Amino acid sequence: MSDKSWLSEIPQLDRHQLLDIRKTLDGAYRSFSREYGDSIEAFFDPLLSFLIWFEKLLLNSPWWLVIAALAIFAYVASRSWKLTLGVIVAFFLIGFFGMWDNTMRTMSIILVSTMLAITFGVPIGVSMARSNRVQSIVTPILDIMQTMPAFVYLIPVVMLLGIGKIPGVIAVIIYAIPPVIRLTNLGIRLVDKEVLEAATAYGASPMQRLFGVQIPLAMPNIMAGINQTIMMSLAMVVIASMIGVKGLGQPVLKSITNQYFTLGLLNGLAIVALAIIFDRISQSYAKRTLQNFGGHE
Repeated sequence: MSDKSWLSEIPQLDRHQLLDIRKTLDGAYRSFSREYGDSIEAFFDPLLSFLIWFEKLLLNSPWWLVIAALAIFAYVASRSWKLTLGVIVAFFLIGFFGMWDNTMRTMSIILVSTMLAITFGVPIGVSMARSNRVQSIVTPILDIMQTMPAFVYLIPVVMLLGIGKIPGVIAVIIYAIPPVIRLTNLGIRLVDKEVLEAATAYGASPMQRLFGVQIPLAMPNIMAGINQTIMMSLAMVVIASMIGVKGLGQPVLKSITNQYFTLGLLNGLAIVALAIIFDRISQSYAKRTLQNFGGHE
């Protein structure tokens, strides 16, 4: 390549070299998938069984019982009659417009994914808050997870596990877990050092400081992270429907491919209703938790 062309065009790999790299990486992943795919599927079998059981529980329970349970949950978390009434009306309208079954399927996936994201995310966030080295390792990984296009998550998961509920849950968790990790880390780091010193002076152990002081004071941030995780899980519902995850996402996908405006709008509004309900409940719970902790100080 002449000096002139080097200055005007960026140096790049030869097409055949690039093809060889892609073939090598693709071949390595396919070999890994063939070798360990069955073992990994077997590992996730208990989770699949739980998902199927939970979905059947929601689908087979009487509609009024499900709405009553959700209303009780909303009131216990928020202590708000307005929000509780909103939950009852929203779910009744969802059923009235023929979207009950898909909403229950979506809810089962979202609730399980969110619980798993919290189970893994909060301890990782705590570890980051307690160690700058852990934070420096995890932060770039979270940056990649948050900026990677959502569709890209589906490729390795589908190659490894095929299509269905488990690949959908894994894709949703990978996409939605960063906020709860980041905000748990931030919340604990923002706890006043003087409060921690006072707890230490009273003889509190590191675990007592963590569970008795740091986590309660960081709860608004942690709940904000959980809130964002739920929102991102719901945002992933339509994309996850592309790999066989049943629920509200599939009618939306169908409406895109067949240009059914009303079908897409109604199911989209059902997803919005779920998002608003979970958002308000989690925010109300976070405020109450902080007020209760402040009252006991």
